[in-house]
Amino acid sequence: MGMFSKDIGIDLGTASILVYVKGKGVVLREPSVVAIDKNSGKLLKVGTEAHQMLGRTPGNIVAIRPLREGVISDYDMTERMLREFIRKVTSFRLFKPRVVICVPSGISEVEERAVIDAGIQAGARRVYLIEEPVAAAIGAGVDITKPDGHMVVDIGGGTSDIAVISLSGIVESTSIKIAGDQFDEAIIKYIRRKHNVLIGERTAEELKIQIGCVYERPDEQSVEVKGRCLMTGLPRVFTVTSSEMIEAFEEPTTRILEAIHSVLERTPPELVADISNNGIILTGGGSLIWGFDKLIKTHTGIDTYVADDAISCVAFGTGKSLESLEDMQDGTINLSRRKQMN
Repeated sequence: MGMFSKDIGIDLGTASILVYVKGKGVVLREPSVVAIDKNSGKLLKVGTEAHQMLGRTPGNIVAIRPLREGVISDYDMTERMLREFIRKVTSFRLFKPRVVICVPSGISEVEERAVIDAGIQAGARRVYLIEEPVAAAIGAGVDITKPDGHMVVDIGGGTSDIAVISLSGIVESTSIKIAGDQFDEAIIKYIRRKHNVLIGERTAEELKIQIGCVYERPDEQSVEVKGRCLMTGLPRVFTVTSSEMIEAFEEPTTRILEAIHSVLERTPPELVADISNNGIILTGGGSLIWGFDKLIKTHTGIDTYVADDAISCVAFGTGKSLESLEDMQDGTINLSRRKQMN
């Protein structure tokens, strides 16, 4: 291992964290959850093991999701979580890695600072940032350096980033706090309203993955769900169908479609022409909800396709951007904004 300091790329997501190590690819993919002992403040578990505790912990243990809607809501926990994950993937403690961390495109400077500080505190030698849609485009195999417009819709856990990219930069973008988490919440709300039953976050997420859809499926699917009846307070089993999911998701999907529309409206006509040739690329876990590509195509008239391994696109792109660190002049923090800085 000639070079000790392995550079690392981190997709710091609201729902999950993926870590990319130069030369190895994505080496870690875990939920962004930490479990701590409330009394002692001790960190008990991070990632997958902590996620299993969500919604079912005894009083003294709390499972926390330190990122909300794409930004750090609990700084101390984010830093501790990052430190654990960086420790998991670096074999030598002596040499600090350079780290590229991926952030939503709508992030403020204060929030950027917090991410950089958390990375440094967690053991990085230097931290660079890259914006999610740019990383997603690189990860989906787009050559972003060309003067050719591409539209990326990255539907993550806490945010959906919609951006038009050309010449390695973001030309137009918007970041909305409607994404995977809001789809889960929509299911919980819908089932409470329609069936008078309360279900938990994890159950909602499983429903979304199993039968969730935003466009009519050729064959209706249904699944049995267990929850607590609000009338009796007792457990109840009932059936939920995929067409009910379309109904449940109506609000969040409309918001995403509107956001896509508004970005297209603000995009220069030359680039809109490029996009209608190149199509719209969907990335992120949320884009795996059945029928998203069909729905967007129906609405915009533009061919839309889900990238291969949509969940890992942002992490791959973040990883690939490590290669361009060599040409980074020091002092540049945000890789996707370097165009404007020179």
